[in-house]
Amino acid sequence: MLRPVVVGIDGSPESLAAAHWAAREALLRGRPLRLVHAWEGMAGDDATLPELQVPRDRARRTLRQAMDQLIECHPHLDISADVIARPAPVGLLAEAEAAEMLVLGSRGLSGVGGFLVGSVAQAVVAHARRPVVLVRNGTAAGGDDVPSPDGGHSTLTPHSPVVLGIDPSHLCGELVEFAFDEAVRRHAPLQAVHAWHFPHASGYAPGPMDATARAESGAEASRALVSALGPWREKFPAVEVHELVAEGRPVQHLLEAAHGAGLLAVGRKVRPGSMGPHIGRVVHAVMHHAGCPVAIVSHE
Repeated sequence: MLRPVVVGIDGSPESLAAAHWAAREALLRGRPLRLVHAWEGMAGDDATLPELQVPRDRARRTLRQAMDQLIECHPHLDISADVIARPAPVGLLAEAEAAEMLVLGSRGLSGVGGFLVGSVAQAVVAHARRPVVLVRNGTAAGGDDVPSPDGGHSTLTPHSPVVLGIDPSHLCGELVEFAFDEAVRRHAPLQAVHAWHFPHASGYAPGPMDATARAESGAEASRALVSALGPWREKFPAVEVHELVAEGRPVQHLLEAAHGAGLLAVGRKVRPGSMGPHIGRVVHAVMHHAGCPVAIVSHE
């Protein structure tokens, strides 16, 4: 059985934007689309209590409305919907285990505040073993030429690039393959971003030797990126690859590259035996501040 693209629906504009993005992704991948609404009030023997009838009906109506919109936009897409009787984080994580990917919405904030990634989405990202995509409502919400919830279209042009955050010294094959696969399916270019840091000796002012060493460090970082991408260029020869090697903080360069992108893909390292969920500083920052959809791919 084909793994579906699963999207969490709660009736918000953000979740509807995520649903439209997920529908396009399902079509690109030749996968069914599954809409889920998690509601813990339906669990157990209490599910038949009369006082639960109103919220139960509301949950079903929310799914039905979203499904009707998607069927109208994508009449040939295999779409199913279900209310899952579990708390949202637990239910969505269970759905993700059998999914091709899980898609969730996130809300934009005013000014430079970035995006509000709620506690449910953060919990899911911190624990999911399958790719999780966070989709913004608004200009970049739908990705490349995907209808927005109001029936219009996003302002991104088709074939907007896929941006890949990559560290050649800690290469994640799952992440790189995910990004290349997305690029080839979208007929989009791939921009690989690698940020490097030149260490300074504490208490010493930079001198001529530092400039030479910095140039050598930058050249080595470029060679490392070219080497890391080599096998993937061979596996995906149709993908046009651009490399960005820059000194500085990874978050800054990733956010700049993500401006106008169709998708930003970053990795989350799974830490076996850790005391709690782990997201990482870079992933946490791009989740909240990247203006395009963000894919988080877990890896060992």
